[in-house]
Amino acid sequence: MNPLATAAFAAAFLSAAATAQTGTPVTAPGNPILADGRYYSTDPAPIVDGDTLWILAGRDEAPADVNDFIMKEWQLLSARDPASGRWTHYPAIARPEAVFAWAEPGRAYAGQIVKGRDGRFYLYAPVLQRDSKAEDRFAIGVAVADRVTGPWRDAHPGGPIVSQTVPVANTIQNIDPTVLVDDDGRAYLYWGTFGQLRGIELAADMVTPKGSEIVVDTLTGFFEAPWLMKRRGTYYMLYAGNNVGPDSRCTPALYHACIAYGTASSPLGPWTYRGTVLKPVSSTTSHPGAVAFKGQWYLAYHTADAVGGGHFRRSVALDRMEWDDSVSPPAIRPVMPTRRPAPPAGPTRNVAAAAEAHASNAPIPVQYWIRALNDGIVKAAPLPPDLWGSWTPDNPPRQWIEYRWARPVTLDGSRIRFWADHPAGADEGVAPPASWRLDYWDGGWKPVPGATAYNIAADVWQSVRFRPITTRCLRATFVASGRSGRHAGLAVQEWEALVPRPRPAPPPPVTPIADCG
Repeated sequence: MNPLATAAFAAAFLSAAATAQTGTPVTAPGNPILADGRYYSTDPAPIVDGDTLWILAGRDEAPADVNDFIMKEWQLLSARDPASGRWTHYPAIARPEAVFAWAEPGRAYAGQIVKGRDGRFYLYAPVLQRDSKAEDRFAIGVAVADRVTGPWRDAHPGGPIVSQTVPVANTIQNIDPTVLVDDDGRAYLYWGTFGQLRGIELAADMVTPKGSEIVVDTLTGFFEAPWLMKRRGTYYMLYAGNNVGPDSRCTPALYHACIAYGTASSPLGPWTYRGTVLKPVSSTTSHPGAVAFKGQWYLAYHTADAVGGGHFRRSVALDRMEWDDSVSPPAIRPVMPTRRPAPPAGPTRNVAAAAEAHASNAPIPVQYWIRALNDGIVKAAPLPPDLWGSWTPDNPPRQWIEYRWARPVTLDGSRIRFWADHPAGADEGVAPPASWRLDYWDGGWKPVPGATAYNIAADVWQSVRFRPITTRCLRATFVASGRSGRHAGLAVQEWEALVPRPRPAPPPPVTPIADCG
């Protein structure tokens, strides 16, 4: 190798290591903490050490149009006063392959750092086991360090402490570990995903599983991301929930998650479901971490709210968590997510945000979300909840979507963005409509006057202009693609309703809006 290149590489490595140890100051006047899009942060796991709140986080590195968890390293955030907005960022404190000789690079999923009885710090990390023959190679390793920032070394060099073969054979994906060191010094580990939750005690070495593994199946809607904690003698389990349905207290959409919780009187249960802590946020996944710091409890979670953020480019947020001690066991009050102040939105012709969206296929199939129609978000590679959709095993020949406003609006145009995974004319999957039209309410449904062409290509904006109308309701009706009684489904990523001249962005409705019939 060229000596100059070798020297440059060494200098870059030493510089990165120094940054990881000393950190970089960050000013965060609200959520998310890292907001400019240079670093995405996910799966927060807070820990308090002395006068400092630390948050362990993964790092999302997926390109904007890639729907995959590309996560190669863990990072840290720290603050002595979260309300001040002064944080320190420690990038790249650990990578799976650098800590665990038996691990593959990448897939640095949600981990947690806890302080052991010996005063050292233990990192519980899910990684891919390189030489495993298991059907799912995710396994949980444990690393140890004298400081929160590392350097980290494998505390169990022989391999993982949990996998599909140890401590007992299982068939679940072994990720999302959470650990509690109880008041008596005993430690407990929980982990799991896809509706499977396991728990076990750890021996005094913080590494060796002890006793029998338990299976938890009493936490309503448990999906993944358990977080074990204790307050005033009661044990709490926070988790990402997916109890889906139109009347769900958790989430109406299949791909979204709320943060729910249960309680127990002992660290290994039995567990009782108690309710929802945080409703779905802007990312489809949700991941809780909660901790008491200087007399105040905080909930850490992630969103897609950073610049360029998305479902695979998430960012850590932190909000206060309050308790209702008038009930037994004490309840966690619902957390209202906050965001940093944003510059005022400029004038716009689009007044869809002030409307209430409805569709002919209500209740909407749970993989889609009606609110996606007018959320102002367009993605290069949307997931199903980023769309209104109508796919079923037996699709009808026609569907409609509708906007309702509390007061009449004057419109002279509309833009719509179809999504499809099959070409026009298909009789299966999701395809652009064979045709469509716009109607408005004026004592009955009437075609908008003087409409320009109704084009159907997907993944581009289709604009329609028409002579001005004043109405409270606008409807787009679609004739589904297909033939011989078979039809494709339909999907729309975004639909705009345009007034003649730009005006301040309207607020969303806060109360239900009556129909126009």
